[in-house]
Amino acid sequence: MRQPALRPAAAGRRLEMKSEQIVLNQSRNVTLTTYLLEAGGEFGNIPKRPAVLILPGGGYQFCSDREADPVACPYLAAGFDAFILRYSVRKDAVWPNPLDDYEQAMQLIRSKAEEWNIYQDKIAVIGFSAGGHLAACAATMSVNRPNAAILGYPVTIGDDVRSCNVTAPDTISAVDKNTCPCFVFATRTDNLVPIRNSIHFVDALEQNDISFECHIYSHGPHGFSTCDASVQSYDTVIPQRVRSWVPDSIAWLKDIFGEFGNGCLTQPVCAKRSNGNMDDYLSVDCTFGYLMSKPEAAAVLTPILDKLKKAAASQNDDQNSQSMDPGAMDPAAMAVLTQRMKLRDLLSFGRAPAEAIEQIDQLLRKIANT
Repeated sequence: MRQPALRPAAAGRRLEMKSEQIVLNQSRNVTLTTYLLEAGGEFGNIPKRPAVLILPGGGYQFCSDREADPVACPYLAAGFDAFILRYSVRKDAVWPNPLDDYEQAMQLIRSKAEEWNIYQDKIAVIGFSAGGHLAACAATMSVNRPNAAILGYPVTIGDDVRSCNVTAPDTISAVDKNTCPCFVFATRTDNLVPIRNSIHFVDALEQNDISFECHIYSHGPHGFSTCDASVQSYDTVIPQRVRSWVPDSIAWLKDIFGEFGNGCLTQPVCAKRSNGNMDDYLSVDCTFGYLMSKPEAAAVLTPILDKLKKAAASQNDDQNSQSMDPGAMDPAAMAVLTQRMKLRDLLSFGRAPAEAIEQIDQLLRKIANT
């Protein structure tokens, strides 16, 4: 059913927005609502747009309207197209029905990317509570994985997941090197979904070197959505700063996807992974410990670091310096103390010339990461 064009608030300019509700599964009442902004034409610098796919919460018993359209609006105002998936609930929520609903929705969006003027590799999923569980599943175990995930007070741990859907899986163990970057937010005093769900999920991201941003606010209830008075009672005891998750997540998405530029999105400023350990080839963006564990890389690095060590020593009047730079200790000691530090950062901290870092990077990029 097509709706009249709407006007989201956006920098004094009228945006025509096309809205349509698409039935994905009639028997399970699964629908996808589209909110598509104009691209091209008057918006000549925006031929395509990134998008967000919103998965409302509701304990797999319903899809909360408070975590649907009110969430879509600020992303639309920021220039993203938005989609709302009302997935299988209640008796229809037996696994993997909800995940199948997500797969169908994401596949449809990407198949229509050219028609809808969407970057098919710039689509984020946003989920809340049980919808956060579904979003975490999308990020960790789906076929059509999103390019980023925003998880609001998500249920992620098996025991807690089963309290709302006995058939649904744990997501912590599913986090792997292919998990997309994640933005996670919750409150410490959430009395429905324990904060351990967010903490353990973030810990799994860290262990797999996945980029993430996390905000755990000091206090507040479950299910606060955008946390403004339009969706949350004005007298709710919750910090005003909690509502900052909305602009913070939008800014984070632009760090991950890029900002609108002259006819394209600019280069992202935040990498998908925290280092290069999972890349196809080695580089100075791999951690020092990881590189030194690779014989071919160690053979390249050891003589170079020895030269840097001697050069630094000749310029250092304080022979007893304990600074953590390549001139202060041998590679073996550095490997022990700086296992998790990227070689690029280690060399920069040790004041290695930019030209030397680039030369080392070129040598390492000839070595396959096997």
